[in-house]
Amino acid sequence: MGKLDLLSGNKAVAYGAKLSRVQVISAYPITPQTPIVEYLAEFIANGELDAEYIYPEGEHSAIAAALAATIGGARGFTATCAQGLGYAFEVVAQAPAYRAPLVMAVANRTLGWYWSVASDYSDSMPTRDLGWIQFYAESCQEALDGVIQMYRITEDERVLLPGMVCLDGFHLSHSSEPVDIPDQDEVDEYLPPRKIYKHTTDPTESESYVYPSLPVSLHTTYRKIFENAMQRTKDVICEVTREFSERFERDTHGLVEEYNTDGAELLLITMGSMSTAAKRAVDRLRGEGVKVGLVRMRFFRPFPSEEILRIVEKNGVKAIGVVNRAISHGTSMDPLGAEVAATLYELKNRPNIINFIAGMGGGDVSIRDFESMVNKLTNTLNKENVRETMYVEHPIKIENPSVKFSDAIY
Repeated sequence: MGKLDLLSGNKAVAYGAKLSRVQVISAYPITPQTPIVEYLAEFIANGELDAEYIYPEGEHSAIAAALAATIGGARGFTATCAQGLGYAFEVVAQAPAYRAPLVMAVANRTLGWYWSVASDYSDSMPTRDLGWIQFYAESCQEALDGVIQMYRITEDERVLLPGMVCLDGFHLSHSSEPVDIPDQDEVDEYLPPRKIYKHTTDPTESESYVYPSLPVSLHTTYRKIFENAMQRTKDVICEVTREFSERFERDTHGLVEEYNTDGAELLLITMGSMSTAAKRAVDRLRGEGVKVGLVRMRFFRPFPSEEILRIVEKNGVKAIGVVNRAISHGTSMDPLGAEVAATLYELKNRPNIINFIAGMGGGDVSIRDFESMVNKLTNTLNKENVRETMYVEHPIKIENPSVKFSDAIY
């Protein structure tokens, strides 16, 4: 039996790494990620965790050291966010080429722009096409569970790709919730010591070792190999998360979570902590007779297109609202919205779709906001081929702004 404790998202991630018996930790502090590695340093200092702790001079070196340890056969862990993730981009891009099952926690925070330490996905979304598995937690419990699950996923011989466990900065990282901390013995049964495959550690012993440098003629071939591995990851995710759910008696499995989708003609698709408010909106509206459901993306990479198509076709969904803390400038959509739109393309009778850009810079996305989104979806039911982008804005009055833009609201 585990124990129930009040944990922040950051401390939950640290417990997840501790319970996973990580062997090498290399990280550099950056808000709001900093407490993760502080807690891990405390675990080591107290003798609760037997691991090497590397103190680098910045995120580029931090992730490089964790990656090197993972290539060498250790169970490596690192954590970062925002400008730190951007600074380490060179190494982040290189990691999949080594087929290294490194796990990195990302306490999502605005990257650049008008400087916010709160959450949106402008830091992790730019890495979406590099070959990393991406998991987005809704709760502190999922943050802990997600770390343990991610090691099982990444270390599977069918996968051997790095993985990110993403949690919303401050909304989860610094918010405390009751979290069930599993017993170490239970986790050890679920997550055994890392199995070493020769091709990941010694290029002299296997022709299947993946080199960091390749002739130009092999680049396309190896990209295909990585993509095949990413697609195989879908089955692995379903297997190992289902086992976790059964073993620890928690309904936390699969690539997506379905919430009240039975008979839904309207569908919200969300990610991360805002999903809790979206569920409360769905509950209220269902009580009023509105046929609305929710799909929460647990994993963004690999993208669960099959699951979305299944849910849409099964229920005859007529309109979809995609809500995300991100934007892909130049597309008038966010990355999640673009993926959903591409997924729906193969349907003969495509649902209407509105992409709601919301919560940028860490702004709150309330239950009322979600109810308003559903009302907008309802207004499309007598129309066809609707594909729009709307911004969920909460303008405030700024007196005497130091810099004025002609198209801004003050």
